[in-house]
Amino acid sequence: MANENQPPNQLNIEISEEIAEGTYANLAIITHSHAEFVIDFVNVMPGAPKSKVKSRIILTPFHAKRFMKAIAENVQKFEDANGPIQDMESVEIPFNFGGPAAQA
Repeated sequence: MANENQPPNQLNIEISEEIAEGTYANLAIITHSHAEFVIDFVNVMPGAPKSKVKSRIILTPFHAKRFMKAIAENVQKFEDANGPIQDMESVEIPFNFGGPAAQA
């Protein structure tokens, strides 16, 4: 039965306390097949020899495109309010990301 205060056709979404805390990620690895897009969110720490995937999201191609548009719209709104976000391609990040030099 719908809540009387809730507008018709509004989706009621619940979030647990654990999920609401969120997980920090500073790298996203995106792969795809003909049927799905897989986004692995990773937290890469400076000097750490390896990193772990913190979360994996699997989307249909349709929802991946909708997600891409939603991110673009939100980045635009953020920049309109706060100014341009510096593009990471213009920032030189050392490959070792502050850790020891890699050895072969």
